[in-house]
Amino acid sequence: MRDLDQRITTFSRDGLRFDVTDGGPVDGEVVVLLHGFPTDRTSWDRVAPRLHEAGLRTLAPDQRGYSPGAVPSAQAAYRLEELVADVLGLIDASGRERVHVVGHDWGGAIAWLVAGNHPDRVATVTVLSTPHPAAMSRALTATLEQKRKSWYMAAFQLPWLPEHSFAAGFHSLLTRSGLPAEDQSRYAARLARADALTGPINWYRAARSSHVGARRVEVPATYVWGSLDPFLGRTAAELTREHVGSDYEFVELGAGHWLPETRDAESAAAILRRVARAG
Repeated sequence: MRDLDQRITTFSRDGLRFDVTDGGPVDGEVVVLLHGFPTDRTSWDRVAPRLHEAGLRTLAPDQRGYSPGAVPSAQAAYRLEELVADVLGLIDASGRERVHVVGHDWGGAIAWLVAGNHPDRVATVTVLSTPHPAAMSRALTATLEQKRKSWYMAAFQLPWLPEHSFAAGFHSLLTRSGLPAEDQSRYAARLARADALTGPINWYRAARSSHVGARRVEVPATYVWGSLDPFLGRTAAELTREHVGSDYEFVELGAGHWLPETRDAESAAAILRRVARAG
């Protein structure tokens, strides 16, 4: 039995080693924080202290393709089933049966999938920016708006070129998307190279061959969306409520995509409300 008061700096799964930032009171309820693309676990650095002040413990991993010890070369190693299993591995490492799961961007998509497919391990789910995957699929089929916003997802299917193009324009691309310069510099130190971007971009490439169902979420859920998001439109945001069968809160902010970095107070408040209502 794992010592529940032991700090977690790494965990291992299937021969891979993931780095983790473990903060807050060790006996607090556990909140797993999942970052998106092209960021890392430090994207939660402004949010996590607000959760700690409320008595919660946070575990923020660098996910597959981002942790130096967890960068498999095969594209198939980035399928959704592996990404979901990584989160379950962290939950196991925490020694808890159930935790609160929070995600942003790609981390939000994985949070929805973990909650939908493994409700026995999830007390609540809070997602920033990213609609439920089934709502996203419906919006891509039904609206030109989401097709236009998601053009890069198709571009990322190409071999080799996306890594080199994104690395060359890392700062300019993220500046146009609204990410603050100080955050860009921090993420660029790790990811602004073509070889470092292959794993993260493989999340997009491998999604099409994945076999994880976008199930209806039956645990209490909160979805926080920025109405100025350049990547994720209103149709998918509003359809998300149809894919949650439990207590649900939709929070619309007059903000862009990078909510953990730019709207940390509102993001933390939404997480705290969701956790409190589960108690």
